[in-house]
Amino acid sequence: MYDVYEIRKHFPMLDGTKKMQGEDLVFLDNASTTFKPYEVIDAVNHYYKDITSNSHRGDYDLAYEVDVEIEKTRKTVARFINASSHKEVVFTAGTSMSINLIAYGYGLKFLTKDDEILITEAEHASNVLPWFRVSELTGCKINYIPLDETGHITPENLRKVISNKTKIVSVAHIGNVLGYINPIKELADITHEYGAVLCCDGAQSVPHIKTDVQELGIDFLSFSGHKMCGPTGIGVLWGKYELLQKMDPFMTGGGMNAKFDMCGDVAYLDAPSKFEAGTENIAGIIGLRAAVEFLESIGIENVANHEQNLRKYFMEQIKDIPDLKIYNPDGATGIITFNRIGVFAQDEATLLNSKGIAVRSGQHCAKILVDFLKDVATVRISTYLYTTKEELDKVIKELKDGGDILDVYFK
Repeated sequence: MYDVYEIRKHFPMLDGTKKMQGEDLVFLDNASTTFKPYEVIDAVNHYYKDITSNSHRGDYDLAYEVDVEIEKTRKTVARFINASSHKEVVFTAGTSMSINLIAYGYGLKFLTKDDEILITEAEHASNVLPWFRVSELTGCKINYIPLDETGHITPENLRKVISNKTKIVSVAHIGNVLGYINPIKELADITHEYGAVLCCDGAQSVPHIKTDVQELGIDFLSFSGHKMCGPTGIGVLWGKYELLQKMDPFMTGGGMNAKFDMCGDVAYLDAPSKFEAGTENIAGIIGLRAAVEFLESIGIENVANHEQNLRKYFMEQIKDIPDLKIYNPDGATGIITFNRIGVFAQDEATLLNSKGIAVRSGQHCAKILVDFLKDVATVRISTYLYTTKEELDKVIKELKDGGDILDVYFK
């Protein structure tokens, strides 16, 4: 049985002492980042307190112990996403760096002015701007898979635009604004029919739903530790091994080369090492393993069910509030995006903040999507494994009561 109150005991940020504007904190910005359990904090501290050393550098016990910890994490992550080998797991600084690594290591190397990259209007900046840069440097074209009238990506719409010129299709598994779970397996099948590769932005999916890279049939997956109870500054690029081997490294330096000489003759190590130049975020890597093991102890399917149940409850409670505009009423995740009609999104977020409720407002780094939504900014609620119905009740009450933003500024 899923016991959210027992789960909350693992999180120091949820110990009841944290206040915001003098109110008990209700944190509903989990699509942006998540709280960290004691298990992750202890794992990070373990590195700094007990085994501080560099990796791949020393012939002594501490260095060996760090190397073992790093490879344990690689294997744990591989198990979590069902990679065929831990050698397909590359440690990065996060989703943004992972997608940049694909863009520069694969896109820049293999694309020409005659080629095309397909993305959508709903993508986060991390899955747009790297491709814009590849287009600028190679002359290749950026085109868009049209969204349907509700904002979904469909296989049918991919078929309308894909062609033999398409070399990369890059889409989010779950969008960070509308929160729809996209049909990645079907999109990957179509992409492969045309000999292209599918890059999957998993920043919002890996922490929330089962993500099996082999079952999905994708070529690359990117995600961040801090969105799944892990430390900031650590993330993962997973890629099919044969593709990683073909790619150029994004950064060069110590630890990723086999040899180099005065003549400029350089030989790189095999993947994943050739993508991990310099001293890695060792504490972050060790903390990431603790985060994955924490999620595994709960069960990612249980996390998904909890969020879906919260969503159903919330949507039922707010359905009769006349001045709320919901942009994703048929979503299946913990992301709920809305506006109060006639109220600017940041004003609504500020009003909720005055009641101790933390939500996100603005464009959510998806600046192209505003053309589809026909609104310049929105308010986003995003739940996670520790969110309770009581917390949602507090939001529901404030949404029903309304209020004036001037009450916040002049109270």
